[in-house]
Amino acid sequence: MTTTADYDARVAVLRAQYDAIPVGAPVRLAKKTSNLFRTRDDSGAPRLDVSGFTGVLAVDPVARTADVLGMTTYEDLVDATLPHGLMPLVVPQLKTITLGGAVTGLGIESSSFRNGTPHESVLEMDVLAGDGRVITATPDSRSTPEHRDLFYGFPNSYGTLGYALRLTIELEPVQPYVALRHLRLGSVAEVAALMERICDAGEHAGQQVDFVDGTWFSPAEVYLTLGRFTSDSSPEHVSDYTGRAIYYRSIQRRRTDVLTVRDYLWRWDTDWFWCSRAFGAQNPRIRPFIPRKFLRSDVWWKLVAFEQKHRWKTRWDRRRGLPEREEVVQDVGVPVARLQRFMDVFAREVPIEPVWFCPLRQRQHDAIWELYRLDPDVLYVNVGFWSSVALEPGESDGTHNRLIEDLVDSLGGRKSLYSTSFYEEEEFWRIYNGPSYDVLKKTYDPQGRLLDLYAKCVGRA
Repeated sequence: MTTTADYDARVAVLRAQYDAIPVGAPVRLAKKTSNLFRTRDDSGAPRLDVSGFTGVLAVDPVARTADVLGMTTYEDLVDATLPHGLMPLVVPQLKTITLGGAVTGLGIESSSFRNGTPHESVLEMDVLAGDGRVITATPDSRSTPEHRDLFYGFPNSYGTLGYALRLTIELEPVQPYVALRHLRLGSVAEVAALMERICDAGEHAGQQVDFVDGTWFSPAEVYLTLGRFTSDSSPEHVSDYTGRAIYYRSIQRRRTDVLTVRDYLWRWDTDWFWCSRAFGAQNPRIRPFIPRKFLRSDVWWKLVAFEQKHRWKTRWDRRRGLPEREEVVQDVGVPVARLQRFMDVFAREVPIEPVWFCPLRQRQHDAIWELYRLDPDVLYVNVGFWSSVALEPGESDGTHNRLIEDLVDSLGGRKSLYSTSFYEEEEFWRIYNGPSYDVLKKTYDPQGRLLDLYAKCVGRA
Protein backbone atom coordinates (compact mmCIF):
# COMPACT_ATOMS: atom_id res chain seq x y z
CA MET A 1 0.00 0.00 0.00
CA THR A 2 1.21 3.50 -0.81
CA THR A 3 2.30 5.47 2.27
CA THR A 4 2.14 9.19 2.88
CA ALA A 5 5.91 9.40 2.33
CA ASP A 6 5.54 7.58 -1.00
CA TYR A 7 2.81 10.00 -2.02
CA ASP A 8 4.88 13.05 -1.10
CA ALA A 9 7.81 11.70 -3.11
CA ARG A 10 5.61 11.11 -6.14
CA VAL A 11 4.23 14.64 -5.89
CA ALA A 12 7.77 16.03 -5.91
CA VAL A 13 8.65 14.02 -9.03
CA LEU A 14 5.46 15.14 -10.79
CA ARG A 15 6.08 18.79 -9.98
CA ALA A 16 9.60 18.48 -11.39
CA GLN A 17 8.15 16.98 -14.59
CA TYR A 18 5.65 19.81 -14.82
CA ASP A 19 8.28 22.50 -14.26
CA ALA A 20 10.43 20.96 -17.01
CA ILE A 21 7.73 21.46 -19.65
CA PRO A 22 8.41 24.79 -21.39
CA VAL A 23 5.83 27.52 -20.87
CA GLY A 24 3.69 27.61 -24.01
CA ALA A 25 4.05 23.89 -24.69
CA PRO A 26 0.82 21.87 -24.35
CA VAL A 27 0.44 19.90 -21.12
CA ARG A 28 -1.25 16.53 -21.34
CA LEU A 29 -1.40 13.40 -19.24
CA ALA A 30 0.19 10.11 -20.23
CA LYS A 31 -2.69 7.67 -19.65
CA LYS A 32 -3.28 4.19 -21.06
CA THR A 33 -7.04 4.52 -21.08
CA SER A 34 -9.61 7.23 -21.62
CA ASN A 35 -13.37 7.60 -21.64
CA LEU A 36 -13.42 10.81 -23.66
CA PHE A 37 -14.81 11.03 -27.17
CA ARG A 38 -13.18 14.22 -28.36
CA THR A 39 -10.71 13.80 -31.18
CA ARG A 40 -7.75 16.15 -31.14
CA ASP A 41 -4.38 16.50 -32.79
CA ASP A 42 -1.36 14.89 -31.14
CA SER A 43 1.08 17.65 -30.32
CA GLY A 44 4.00 15.26 -29.93
CA ALA A 45 4.97 17.06 -26.72
CA PRO A 46 6.10 15.10 -23.64
CA ARG A 47 3.24 14.01 -21.41
CA LEU A 48 3.04 14.02 -17.64
CA ASP A 49 3.60 10.56 -16.22
CA VAL A 50 0.84 10.15 -13.63
CA SER A 51 1.15 6.37 -13.32
CA GLY A 52 2.27 6.76 -9.72
CA PHE A 53 -1.06 8.26 -8.72
CA THR A 54 -3.09 5.09 -8.76
CA GLY A 55 -4.22 3.20 -5.70
CA VAL A 56 -6.22 3.51 -2.51
CA LEU A 57 -4.20 4.95 0.36
CA ALA A 58 -6.66 4.01 3.09
CA VAL A 59 -10.23 2.92 3.78
CA ASP A 60 -11.75 3.94 7.11
CA PRO A 61 -14.75 1.65 7.70
CA VAL A 62 -15.78 3.54 10.83
CA ALA A 63 -15.78 7.04 9.33
CA ARG A 64 -16.88 5.53 5.98
CA THR A 65 -14.26 7.39 4.00
CA ALA A 66 -11.47 6.51 1.60
CA ASP A 67 -8.24 8.32 0.78
CA VAL A 68 -7.63 7.72 -2.91
CA LEU A 69 -5.08 8.76 -5.53
CA GLY A 70 -6.58 10.69 -8.40
CA MET A 71 -5.80 8.32 -11.29
CA THR A 72 -7.32 5.32 -9.51
CA THR A 73 -9.95 3.62 -11.62
CA TYR A 74 -13.35 2.96 -10.13
CA GLU A 75 -12.73 -0.73 -10.75
CA ASP A 76 -9.80 -0.65 -8.34
CA LEU A 77 -11.60 1.66 -5.94
CA VAL A 78 -14.63 -0.63 -5.73
CA ASP A 79 -12.39 -3.67 -5.24
CA ALA A 80 -10.77 -1.89 -2.29
CA THR A 81 -14.00 -0.78 -0.59
CA LEU A 82 -16.36 -3.73 -1.09
CA PRO A 83 -14.42 -6.02 1.31
CA HIS A 84 -15.30 -3.46 4.00
CA GLY A 85 -18.98 -3.59 3.02
CA LEU A 86 -18.72 -0.11 1.52
CA MET A 87 -18.84 1.60 -1.88
CA PRO A 88 -18.45 5.13 -3.25
CA LEU A 89 -21.72 7.05 -3.15
CA VAL A 90 -21.80 7.17 -6.96
CA VAL A 91 -19.93 4.64 -9.12
CA PRO A 92 -19.92 5.71 -12.78
CA GLN A 93 -20.83 2.95 -15.19
CA LEU A 94 -17.44 2.10 -16.72
CA LYS A 95 -14.56 0.41 -14.92
CA THR A 96 -11.71 2.56 -16.21
CA ILE A 97 -13.24 5.92 -15.35
CA THR A 98 -10.89 7.42 -12.77
CA LEU A 99 -11.93 9.12 -9.57
CA GLY A 100 -10.11 12.31 -10.54
CA GLY A 101 -11.67 12.20 -14.00
CA ALA A 102 -15.18 11.79 -12.58
CA VAL A 103 -14.65 14.79 -10.31
CA THR A 104 -13.09 17.17 -12.81
CA GLY A 105 -15.59 15.94 -15.38
CA LEU A 106 -18.99 14.64 -14.36
CA GLY A 107 -20.04 11.17 -13.31
CA ILE A 108 -23.50 9.76 -12.87
CA GLU A 109 -25.20 6.48 -12.09
CA SER A 110 -28.41 5.01 -10.74
CA SER A 111 -27.71 6.21 -7.18
CA SER A 112 -27.51 9.82 -8.39
CA PHE A 113 -31.16 10.56 -7.56
CA ARG A 114 -30.14 10.41 -3.88
CA ASN A 115 -26.35 10.94 -3.94
CA GLY A 116 -25.88 13.45 -6.75
CA THR A 117 -22.57 13.31 -8.61
CA PRO A 118 -19.09 12.07 -7.54
CA HIS A 119 -17.76 15.52 -6.70
CA GLU A 120 -20.51 15.97 -4.08
CA SER A 121 -19.02 13.23 -1.89
CA VAL A 122 -15.48 14.65 -1.97
CA LEU A 123 -14.31 15.93 1.41
CA GLU A 124 -10.83 17.13 0.42
CA MET A 125 -8.55 17.00 -2.59
CA ASP A 126 -4.98 17.84 -3.57
CA VAL A 127 -4.78 19.52 -6.96
CA LEU A 128 -1.74 20.17 -9.13
CA ALA A 129 -2.84 23.59 -10.36
CA GLY A 130 -1.91 25.10 -13.69
CA ASP A 131 0.58 27.42 -11.99
CA GLY A 132 2.50 24.41 -10.61
CA ARG A 133 1.34 24.60 -7.00
CA VAL A 134 -0.09 21.56 -5.24
CA ILE A 135 -3.11 22.89 -3.39
CA THR A 136 -5.33 21.21 -0.83
CA ALA A 137 -8.90 22.30 -1.48
CA THR A 138 -11.84 21.66 0.84
CA PRO A 139 -15.40 22.98 1.10
CA ASP A 140 -14.66 24.38 4.56
CA SER A 141 -14.08 28.12 4.31
CA ARG A 142 -12.65 28.20 7.86
CA SER A 143 -9.69 25.90 7.14
CA THR A 144 -8.62 26.94 3.65
CA PRO A 145 -10.71 29.96 2.64
CA GLU A 146 -8.37 30.89 -0.18
CA HIS A 147 -8.98 27.58 -1.98
CA ARG A 148 -12.69 27.04 -1.40
CA ASP A 149 -13.28 28.60 -4.82
CA LEU A 150 -11.18 25.87 -6.45
CA PHE A 151 -13.12 23.16 -4.62
CA TYR A 152 -16.43 24.41 -5.99
CA GLY A 153 -15.02 25.41 -9.38
CA PHE A 154 -13.10 22.22 -10.12
CA PRO A 155 -16.03 20.01 -11.28
CA ASN A 156 -16.65 20.33 -15.03
CA SER A 157 -13.25 21.99 -15.55
CA TYR A 158 -11.91 18.86 -17.33
CA GLY A 159 -8.28 19.31 -16.35
CA THR A 160 -8.09 22.94 -17.46
CA LEU A 161 -7.50 24.30 -13.94
CA GLY A 162 -5.38 21.40 -12.70
CA TYR A 163 -5.29 17.68 -11.96
CA ALA A 164 -6.62 15.93 -8.86
CA LEU A 165 -3.78 13.94 -7.25
CA ARG A 166 -5.44 12.77 -4.04
CA LEU A 167 -9.03 12.83 -2.84
CA THR A 168 -10.81 11.94 0.38
CA ILE A 169 -14.32 10.72 -0.37
CA GLU A 170 -17.38 9.50 1.50
CA LEU A 171 -18.51 5.87 1.30
CA GLU A 172 -21.84 4.18 1.99
CA PRO A 173 -22.70 0.67 3.26
CA VAL A 174 -23.82 -2.05 0.87
CA GLN A 175 -25.48 -5.45 1.03
CA PRO A 176 -24.15 -8.47 -0.93
CA TYR A 177 -26.82 -8.28 -3.64
CA VAL A 178 -29.01 -5.87 -5.58
CA ALA A 179 -32.55 -6.99 -6.37
CA LEU A 180 -34.01 -5.49 -9.55
CA ARG A 181 -37.50 -4.77 -10.83
CA HIS A 182 -37.97 -3.91 -14.52
CA LEU A 183 -41.21 -1.97 -15.02
CA ARG A 184 -42.42 -1.65 -18.61
CA LEU A 185 -44.28 1.55 -19.38
CA GLY A 186 -45.95 2.73 -22.55
CA SER A 187 -44.54 6.23 -22.90
CA VAL A 188 -41.82 8.58 -21.77
CA ALA A 189 -44.45 10.67 -20.01
CA GLU A 190 -45.40 7.69 -17.85
CA VAL A 191 -41.75 6.97 -17.07
CA ALA A 192 -41.05 10.59 -16.14
CA ALA A 193 -44.06 10.80 -13.81
CA LEU A 194 -43.30 7.50 -12.06
CA MET A 195 -39.58 8.26 -11.87
CA GLU A 196 -40.24 11.56 -10.14
CA ARG A 197 -42.61 10.00 -7.60
CA ILE A 198 -40.17 7.19 -6.78
CA CYS A 199 -37.16 9.50 -6.49
CA ASP A 200 -39.09 11.78 -4.16
CA ALA A 201 -40.33 8.92 -1.97
CA GLY A 202 -37.31 6.59 -2.12
CA GLU A 203 -39.66 3.61 -2.35
CA HIS A 204 -42.15 1.90 -4.65
CA ALA A 205 -44.93 -0.54 -3.85
CA GLY A 206 -43.77 -0.77 -0.27
CA GLN A 207 -40.14 -1.56 -1.06
CA GLN A 208 -37.09 0.65 -0.60
CA VAL A 209 -35.44 1.91 -3.77
CA ASP A 210 -31.67 2.47 -3.75
CA PHE A 211 -31.09 2.68 -7.52
CA VAL A 212 -33.15 4.04 -10.42
CA ASP A 213 -32.45 4.12 -14.13
CA GLY A 214 -34.38 3.55 -17.35
CA THR A 215 -34.01 2.21 -20.88
CA TRP A 216 -35.85 3.54 -23.93
CA PHE A 217 -36.12 1.07 -26.80
CA SER A 218 -38.85 2.94 -28.71
CA PRO A 219 -41.54 5.54 -27.94
CA ALA A 220 -43.88 2.74 -26.86
CA GLU A 221 -41.36 0.50 -25.09
CA VAL A 222 -39.68 2.13 -22.12
CA TYR A 223 -38.50 0.49 -18.90
CA LEU A 224 -37.83 1.83 -15.46
CA THR A 225 -35.41 -0.34 -13.47
CA LEU A 226 -35.51 -0.14 -9.69
CA GLY A 227 -32.80 -1.65 -7.51
CA ARG A 228 -32.54 -2.26 -3.79
CA PHE A 229 -29.79 -3.67 -1.61
CA THR A 230 -30.53 -7.08 -0.15
CA SER A 231 -28.73 -9.84 1.70
CA ASP A 232 -31.44 -12.35 0.81
CA SER A 233 -30.54 -14.47 -2.19
CA SER A 234 -29.20 -17.88 -3.10
CA PRO A 235 -26.47 -18.45 -5.70
CA GLU A 236 -28.80 -20.21 -8.14
CA HIS A 237 -31.00 -17.11 -8.31
CA VAL A 238 -28.15 -14.69 -9.06
CA SER A 239 -27.66 -13.69 -12.71
CA ASP A 240 -24.31 -13.32 -14.45
CA TYR A 241 -23.96 -10.81 -17.28
CA THR A 242 -20.17 -10.93 -17.57
CA GLY A 243 -20.13 -13.64 -20.25
CA ARG A 244 -22.70 -14.91 -22.74
CA ALA A 245 -25.77 -13.25 -21.24
CA ILE A 246 -26.31 -9.58 -22.13
CA TYR A 247 -27.69 -7.31 -19.43
CA TYR A 248 -29.69 -4.82 -21.45
CA ARG A 249 -31.53 -7.60 -23.27
CA SER A 250 -32.59 -9.04 -19.91
CA ILE A 251 -34.50 -5.83 -19.21
CA GLN A 252 -36.95 -6.75 -21.97
CA ARG A 253 -37.24 -10.40 -20.91
CA ARG A 254 -37.38 -10.36 -17.13
CA ARG A 255 -39.56 -8.60 -14.60
CA THR A 256 -37.19 -9.24 -11.69
CA ASP A 257 -33.52 -10.12 -11.30
CA VAL A 258 -30.75 -10.36 -8.72
CA LEU A 259 -27.06 -9.50 -9.17
CA THR A 260 -24.13 -9.40 -6.80
CA VAL A 261 -23.42 -5.82 -5.82
CA ARG A 262 -20.17 -5.84 -7.79
CA ASP A 263 -21.84 -7.19 -10.92
CA TYR A 264 -24.62 -4.64 -10.55
CA LEU A 265 -22.13 -1.77 -10.43
CA TRP A 266 -20.49 -3.05 -13.64
CA ARG A 267 -23.63 -4.30 -15.41
CA TRP A 268 -23.17 -1.75 -18.18
CA ASP A 269 -19.41 -2.19 -18.58
CA THR A 270 -19.39 -5.66 -20.17
CA ASP A 271 -21.13 -4.54 -23.37
CA TRP A 272 -20.45 -0.82 -23.03
CA PHE A 273 -24.17 -0.48 -22.39
CA TRP A 274 -25.22 -1.90 -25.81
CA CYS A 275 -22.45 -0.50 -27.99
CA SER A 276 -20.57 -3.80 -28.29
CA ARG A 277 -23.10 -4.80 -30.94
CA ALA A 278 -21.27 -2.53 -33.39
CA PHE A 279 -18.37 -5.01 -33.25
CA GLY A 280 -20.50 -8.12 -33.67
CA ALA A 281 -19.86 -9.10 -30.05
CA GLN A 282 -23.55 -9.78 -29.38
CA ASN A 283 -23.87 -12.24 -32.26
CA PRO A 284 -24.72 -15.58 -30.59
CA ARG A 285 -22.40 -17.36 -33.03
CA ILE A 286 -19.47 -15.18 -32.01
CA ARG A 287 -20.16 -14.43 -28.36
CA PRO A 288 -19.13 -17.82 -26.91
CA PHE A 289 -15.65 -17.48 -28.39
CA ILE A 290 -14.87 -14.07 -26.87
CA PRO A 291 -12.86 -14.50 -23.64
CA ARG A 292 -14.46 -12.75 -20.69
CA LYS A 293 -11.35 -10.65 -20.15
CA PHE A 294 -12.10 -8.89 -23.46
CA LEU A 295 -15.74 -8.15 -22.61
CA ARG A 296 -14.91 -4.74 -21.16
CA SER A 297 -15.61 -1.14 -22.05
CA ASP A 298 -11.92 -0.26 -22.39
CA VAL A 299 -11.52 -2.93 -25.10
CA TRP A 300 -14.45 -1.47 -27.07
CA TRP A 301 -13.08 2.05 -26.56
CA LYS A 302 -9.70 1.01 -28.00
CA LEU A 303 -11.42 -0.38 -31.09
CA VAL A 304 -13.23 2.93 -31.57
CA ALA A 305 -9.98 4.86 -31.06
CA PHE A 306 -8.29 2.67 -33.66
CA GLU A 307 -11.04 3.44 -36.18
CA GLN A 308 -10.89 7.17 -35.39
CA LYS A 309 -7.17 7.13 -36.09
CA HIS A 310 -7.11 4.98 -39.23
CA ARG A 311 -10.67 5.33 -40.61
CA TRP A 312 -10.61 1.92 -42.24
CA LYS A 313 -14.35 1.37 -41.87
CA THR A 314 -15.10 4.91 -42.99
CA ARG A 315 -13.08 4.45 -46.18
CA TRP A 316 -14.70 1.07 -46.82
CA ASP A 317 -18.19 2.56 -46.42
CA ARG A 318 -17.33 5.29 -48.91
CA ARG A 319 -16.20 2.73 -51.47
CA ARG A 320 -19.51 0.95 -51.02
CA GLY A 321 -21.37 4.18 -51.71
CA LEU A 322 -22.80 4.50 -48.22
CA PRO A 323 -23.60 7.98 -46.86
CA GLU A 324 -21.27 9.82 -44.52
CA ARG A 325 -22.09 9.37 -40.85
CA GLU A 326 -22.06 11.75 -37.93
CA GLU A 327 -20.99 10.45 -34.53
CA VAL A 328 -23.61 11.31 -31.93
CA VAL A 329 -22.14 10.30 -28.59
CA GLN A 330 -23.66 12.39 -25.85
CA ASP A 331 -25.03 12.55 -22.33
CA VAL A 332 -27.39 15.43 -21.65
CA GLY A 333 -29.40 16.37 -18.59
CA VAL A 334 -32.90 17.84 -18.78
CA PRO A 335 -35.50 18.54 -16.07
CA VAL A 336 -37.76 15.52 -15.61
CA ALA A 337 -40.82 17.63 -16.47
CA ARG A 338 -39.31 18.26 -19.94
CA LEU A 339 -38.06 14.74 -20.68
CA GLN A 340 -41.05 13.97 -22.91
CA ARG A 341 -40.44 17.10 -25.00
CA PHE A 342 -36.79 16.19 -25.45
CA MET A 343 -37.55 12.62 -26.48
CA ASP A 344 -40.32 13.66 -28.88
CA VAL A 345 -37.77 15.64 -30.90
CA PHE A 346 -35.01 13.08 -30.43
CA ALA A 347 -37.14 10.15 -31.64
CA ARG A 348 -38.16 12.13 -34.72
CA GLU A 349 -34.78 13.59 -35.66
CA VAL A 350 -32.06 11.26 -34.31
CA PRO A 351 -32.51 7.56 -35.23
CA ILE A 352 -30.62 6.03 -32.31
CA GLU A 353 -31.81 3.33 -29.94
CA PRO A 354 -31.67 2.26 -27.16
CA VAL A 355 -31.34 5.35 -24.96
CA TRP A 356 -30.42 5.43 -21.27
CA PHE A 357 -32.26 7.45 -18.62
CA CYS A 358 -30.68 8.20 -15.24
CA PRO A 359 -32.28 10.57 -12.70
CA LEU A 360 -30.08 13.09 -10.91
CA ARG A 361 -30.73 15.50 -8.09
CA GLN A 362 -28.11 17.72 -6.51
CA ARG A 363 -27.27 16.18 -3.13
CA GLN A 364 -26.14 19.32 -1.34
CA HIS A 365 -28.97 21.82 -1.54
CA ASP A 366 -26.93 24.91 -0.65
CA ALA A 367 -23.82 24.12 -2.71
CA ILE A 368 -23.06 26.09 -5.86
CA TRP A 369 -20.85 24.22 -8.32
CA GLU A 370 -19.77 27.15 -10.42
CA LEU A 371 -19.17 25.49 -13.79
CA TYR A 372 -22.19 23.16 -13.75
CA ARG A 373 -24.98 24.84 -11.85
CA LEU A 374 -28.15 22.85 -11.26
CA ASP A 375 -31.37 23.84 -9.53
CA PRO A 376 -31.27 21.79 -6.28
CA ASP A 377 -35.08 21.66 -6.21
CA VAL A 378 -35.31 20.03 -9.64
CA LEU A 379 -34.95 16.35 -10.55
CA TYR A 380 -32.98 16.08 -13.79
CA VAL A 381 -32.75 13.09 -16.09
CA ASN A 382 -29.48 12.23 -17.79
CA VAL A 383 -30.22 11.00 -21.31
CA GLY A 384 -27.39 8.94 -22.84
CA PHE A 385 -27.12 7.95 -26.51
CA TRP A 386 -24.01 6.69 -28.20
CA SER A 387 -23.96 5.85 -31.91
CA SER A 388 -23.79 7.49 -35.32
CA VAL A 389 -26.39 8.82 -37.74
CA ALA A 390 -26.35 8.81 -41.55
CA LEU A 391 -26.14 12.30 -43.03
CA GLU A 392 -28.65 13.30 -45.67
CA PRO A 393 -27.45 15.14 -48.80
CA GLY A 394 -26.59 18.70 -47.83
CA GLU A 395 -26.18 17.94 -44.13
CA SER A 396 -22.76 18.60 -42.60
CA ASP A 397 -20.98 16.94 -39.71
CA GLY A 398 -22.43 18.35 -36.49
CA THR A 399 -25.99 18.73 -37.79
CA HIS A 400 -27.55 16.38 -35.25
CA ASN A 401 -25.22 17.37 -32.41
CA ARG A 402 -26.08 21.03 -32.88
CA LEU A 403 -29.77 20.22 -32.91
CA ILE A 404 -29.33 18.41 -29.58
CA GLU A 405 -27.27 21.24 -28.06
CA ASP A 406 -29.92 23.82 -29.00
CA LEU A 407 -32.74 21.61 -27.77
CA VAL A 408 -31.11 20.91 -24.41
CA ASP A 409 -30.40 24.60 -23.86
CA SER A 410 -33.99 25.54 -24.73
CA LEU A 411 -35.27 23.04 -22.15
CA GLY A 412 -33.10 24.38 -19.34
CA GLY A 413 -30.70 21.45 -19.42
CA ARG A 414 -26.95 20.88 -19.62
CA LYS A 415 -24.71 18.73 -21.77
CA SER A 416 -21.70 16.78 -20.50
CA LEU A 417 -18.47 17.82 -22.21
CA TYR A 418 -16.68 14.46 -22.51
CA SER A 419 -17.57 14.20 -26.19
CA THR A 420 -17.63 16.42 -29.25
CA SER A 421 -19.26 19.84 -28.90
CA PHE A 422 -20.13 22.44 -31.51
CA TYR A 423 -21.06 25.52 -29.48
CA GLU A 424 -20.14 29.00 -30.59
CA GLU A 425 -17.78 30.49 -28.02
CA GLU A 426 -20.15 33.15 -26.69
CA GLU A 427 -22.91 30.58 -26.31
CA PHE A 428 -20.57 28.14 -24.55
CA TRP A 429 -19.47 30.62 -21.91
CA ARG A 430 -23.06 31.70 -21.29
CA ILE A 431 -24.04 28.09 -20.52
CA TYR A 432 -20.92 27.11 -18.56
CA ASN A 433 -20.45 30.30 -16.51
CA GLY A 434 -17.62 32.01 -18.35
CA PRO A 435 -17.18 34.88 -15.84
CA SER A 436 -16.58 32.50 -12.91
CA TYR A 437 -14.30 30.33 -15.01
CA ASP A 438 -12.26 33.36 -16.04
CA VAL A 439 -11.62 34.27 -12.40
CA LEU A 440 -10.60 30.70 -11.57
CA LYS A 441 -8.32 30.50 -14.59
CA LYS A 442 -6.53 33.72 -13.70
CA THR A 443 -6.13 32.55 -10.10
CA TYR A 444 -4.86 29.00 -10.66
CA ASP A 445 -3.38 29.09 -14.18
CA PRO A 446 -2.45 32.73 -14.86
CA GLN A 447 0.06 31.81 -17.60
CA GLY A 448 -2.45 29.63 -19.40
CA ARG A 449 -0.24 26.55 -19.30
CA LEU A 450 -3.33 24.36 -19.50
CA LEU A 451 -5.88 24.76 -22.27
CA ASP A 452 -8.99 26.71 -21.42
CA LEU A 453 -12.30 24.88 -21.24
CA TYR A 454 -13.63 26.03 -24.61
CA ALA A 455 -10.39 25.26 -26.44
CA LYS A 456 -10.26 21.78 -24.93
CA CYS A 457 -13.91 20.78 -25.25
CA VAL A 458 -14.94 22.51 -28.45
CA GLY A 459 -11.75 23.59 -30.20
CA ARG A 460 -10.36 20.02 -29.76
CA ALA A 461 -6.85 21.39 -29.30
